[in-house]
Formats: sequence, structure tokens, C-alpha cells
Amino acid sequence: MLYSPDTGSVFRHQKALSIIKEIEKAVIGKEEIIGKVLMAVLAQGHILLEDTPGVGKTTLALAFSKTMDLDYKRIQFTPEIMPADVVGFSVYNKVSGQLEYQPGAALCNLLLVDEINRASAKTQSALLEVMEEGCITLDGVTRELPGPYTVIATQNPVGSAGTQLLPESQMDRFMVRLSLGYPELEDEVKILKKKQGREVLKLVRQVVDAQEIIQMQQQAEAVHLDEDIYLYIVRLAAATREHPLISLGVSPRGSIGLVRMSRSAAWLAGRDYVIPWDVQFVLFDVFEHRLVLNSQARISNTTAHSLLTDVIKAVSPPGIVRARSGRW
Repeated sequence: MLYSPDTGSVFRHQKALSIIKEIEKAVIGKEEIIGKVLMAVLAQGHILLEDTPGVGKTTLALAFSKTMDLDYKRIQFTPEIMPADVVGFSVYNKVSGQLEYQPGAALCNLLLVDEINRASAKTQSALLEVMEEGCITLDGVTRELPGPYTVIATQNPVGSAGTQLLPESQMDRFMVRLSLGYPELEDEVKILKKKQGREVLKLVRQVVDAQEIIQMQQQAEAVHLDEDIYLYIVRLAAATREHPLISLGVSPRGSIGLVRMSRSAAWLAGRDYVIPWDVQFVLFDVFEHRLVLNSQARISNTTAHSLLTDVIKAVSPPGIVRARSGRW
């Protein structure tokens, strides 16, 4: 029998729970989304928060920076923002006679990019090396970014005024795409009763520091995956590439992301091994934004979500997975 959220909270690791509960002081009623952002951080990936304005995307990102005591910077993307604002630039020093590097916003532990799909393609591409390699190359000099390093980008739904589609190469760099959605009625009442704006973030306290986050990342990376789980993930990715309504399926980078997120899901659930439910729990978050549908799918108003639902049904999970303890 697969582990199920019906048996209680899906998050059972005490340190992870303390982080989630602290962030819930600022972002009410979104335990699952908060947990999945934490999973992506522990999986050493980047997060794209796509939703309508005013649902708490920026508040969520800022709350994470406070609970983890990370050096964070925030940049508001607009059509006027240039690549130098992101990665930095060199200035000639008359005294020394040398070029001096002036850091951009990307030089930190947690980079919050607001409304990423409002900037030009040139500026968006400046993030590619930062997100993939964890470094900045300028004037032939490569500078390593501090660890842990995470980009949390927010974007309004495509079709909003002034927005544009992110290129597939950049979408593929985000380990997950998440959506907060509107709060439940009871949760919205609680939101209205609480302090608003900057005041609500004052309620959030530090739980861990950067070094503890690195240790948690190492523990999540050490979670065991059975050979059957590896094969299950590969078959799921292959099914997206072979689907007749999908013109661009999941890349190997997406498969790697699913492996890492599955490990993080198991770790947050208090296990040192991955089960098929862990894979299914994060599949849509990792795969959906990577799919490009063909014209036939668009004409029939078929969504990537519905196609992934078909994929999950078509690819059977391993029937029995053995824990590291040797018990079945």
C-alpha cells in the first residue's frame, strides 16, 4: 500500500515541518505548496511561481528567505531591465588601471525575480548560466555563486498585459512550476484578520541557516531509489515524448528533476527510500511546464495537465518496492 496523504500530513520530517509551520504564519492554508517549494530547494532546483497577482507569490518567497536566514536579493523585471542588472558589470578604475566587477542581483543565496515574463528575451537569457551552472561569466572571468543557491521567479499568467512566453530553454531550467491559487474561504477570513504587507513577514522567524540547508540537501540526495523507480521515471518521460498530442516531451533534465524531487518528497515524508507515490506527488510540478503541445491539442483545447493524467494511467508503477531495511 502506497504512503498516502490521507494518513495525515505528507510532511513528517521535524525540521522540515518547523520551516513549513513558520512560513504558514505569512502564507495561510498553503502547506502543500510551501512543502513543494522546500522540496525544490533541497533538490537544488529553481522554482517558478505562476499565478494571478495578489495571491502571495512574493510573500512566500520572502518568508522562505527569513526562515532560512539566506542572503537574498529581489529584482523586478520590466522591459527596461538589462542583463547587467542581473549578472553585474565591469567598471574601469582610473586609480588601479583595472576593470572592477560590480555585482548584479544574482550574486546572493536566494534570488527573487518578480514577473520574469515582463523582461526582454535578452535579459531572461542572462539567467540561464546562473540557473544551470551556478556561476557568472563576465569579461572572461567565471565567478562561483554561493551555496545554497536558488532562484524563485514569479510570473503572471500568459495573456496578462505586458507579458510574453518564456523560451523552452528557460522553462526547462526551472525544476518545478507551482501555483498558489486562491485561498479557501476560511483561510481568506484568517488572512483578513492578520497583519498585512510587511507586518506579516515580521511574524516569521529564522529556523535554519545556510549551512543547515546544505546538510539537508545532502541528506535528501542520499535517499535511496530502487532500480524499478528509476525505470518508472524513465518510462514516464518516454511516454511524454511518444504521445501523439505532444510535440516536445520531457527532456533528460526533466527526468533528473523528477528524481531529485522524488528524493526530497521521501525525505520530507520521513523516509530514506522513494516509493511510487513520491514520484506521482511531484510529477505534474516537474513535467507539466516542460511540455509543448502540438496544434491538434490546442485546437481541441487539450491541456498538458490532462495529457499527464493520461500518461500516469498508461504507465504502471512498480507493484512492490523494497525499503533499504529489506522489508517489502
